[in-house]
Amino acid sequence: MNIRQTILAKKLIVNPSNRQMRTMAADMETTTEFGSPSYISKIKNRSAKFTYIVDNVPLGVAQKPISEEKASMIEKQILTYLEGQEVIQIDRLMGMGSAAIKCRLYITKQWARIAMKWANTLFPPMEGQSAMEADIVSIYVPELNEGNITIFADMKKRVTYITGTDYFGESKKSFLRQAMYMMKEKGGLGLHAGSKVLRIKKGEGQLQDVGFILFGLSGTGKTTLTVHDHHLTGEEGVVIRQDDVVLMHENGYCFGTENGFYIKTEGLEPSQKVLYQAAVSENAVFDNIWVGEQGKVDFCNIDITSNGRGVVLREEIAMTDEEVDLSKADKVIFITRRNDIMPVVAKLTPEQGAAFFMLGESIETSAGDPTKAGQSKREVGTNPFIVGPEGLEGNRLLKILKANPDMECYILNTGSVGAGKDFSGEKITIKISTEIMKQIAKEGITWELDKDWGYLVPKEIEGIDISKYRPQQYYSVEAYQGLVEKLRKERINWLKQFKELDREILEVIAHSVPERAAI
Repeated sequence: MNIRQTILAKKLIVNPSNRQMRTMAADMETTTEFGSPSYISKIKNRSAKFTYIVDNVPLGVAQKPISEEKASMIEKQILTYLEGQEVIQIDRLMGMGSAAIKCRLYITKQWARIAMKWANTLFPPMEGQSAMEADIVSIYVPELNEGNITIFADMKKRVTYITGTDYFGESKKSFLRQAMYMMKEKGGLGLHAGSKVLRIKKGEGQLQDVGFILFGLSGTGKTTLTVHDHHLTGEEGVVIRQDDVVLMHENGYCFGTENGFYIKTEGLEPSQKVLYQAAVSENAVFDNIWVGEQGKVDFCNIDITSNGRGVVLREEIAMTDEEVDLSKADKVIFITRRNDIMPVVAKLTPEQGAAFFMLGESIETSAGDPTKAGQSKREVGTNPFIVGPEGLEGNRLLKILKANPDMECYILNTGSVGAGKDFSGEKITIKISTEIMKQIAKEGITWELDKDWGYLVPKEIEGIDISKYRPQQYYSVEAYQGLVEKLRKERINWLKQFKELDREILEVIAHSVPERAAI
């Protein structure tokens, strides 16, 4: 049996409408005041520690292997079980145009709510797609192996099996993981990044579109910056492309993947106009939010979980248009949230860009893990869905950046500067961060060399008094150098675990000749 063609089931329900799926899931629904459905899942987060990759491809440091033999045994168990079940088949396209990827989800009928949400994240299928072989397939059986979550992806077959969890994010990410791997096999990179266009005028010149992609771990403000208008008015403006995953070609073109945004709802309020307006639409679908009497929604109540979520339609996000692709990632922004010696913004060389991609750096917040608040945390590419040796991802990015010298990389700190024992640091506000991005697009920043790290830091930024954002002023020379060397050591130790990483990427963090010799 060709699993990407069809499965055997007691009854196969092929591409039911959203209305039909909502009816199937009616017994699980709480209807909100907006007329939208809300559901409670038993599992409220992704199960990364129970997610495996079949070991028929090279794996990286952070990935867990499962043998082909064990995977085949579980696959057989799942497919045999489905022969006696009613199963929904949903076909969708990832991305638009001739390069769109044919995706298919199989899920048992009782979990129609998951199928409905997933259908809203991608694009409607092409004519006759239900009878075609899919490019990527996920087979999702939440009720099987309950209490023993098992998720595994077979990258050669382009199939993912999910059992024991009813968390929607598993279905969404299963397709994106496979698509990112496919893009890497074609010579590009799958990136866990938002994308947008800033349409700006430089001086008295013509309008110019500047493409941005934004990387950032949870809590860094990536979504906020992705959907912000940067206070551009008149002919100038913003176009939002994607908020989660883009597939970058060797020439810097970024293929958009999704037609719906999967947003965190915690603390969502009317002042966050772009996301809030989409969230209060009757077309939104929620998981694990607080819904009181008469369907009253309270996004600030996190008694159920702090990971409340909603799938909202891209067309209901202000500042989107008909396009999802980015013609070029002109500016690559690595968002971090640190509170001491990290400058408010820094401009990077291609080698430094690849290094900070590999570092995927931020600090833990009290909301994430209170016991580790303030400590560094890192994830290569800010992407927990990488398959394969992580160092090769950094090498590939460096190759792309060198081949496209018009692409520029920056670090953007959204935390604070100068924190110490009795000072929490000079806070970097959203207003500052969004203005900096605008000035990056307009080339309104004058740069100077940071001698400790070798990157460029702002001497002047149009419209911003940056005097209070220079970290050196908050420390003695000895204290500052101590923090620099502590962070440098952390970074080098992190990068050294990736054996395939090009030496020149590691060396830019070491920076000085004696330090380079030591590695």
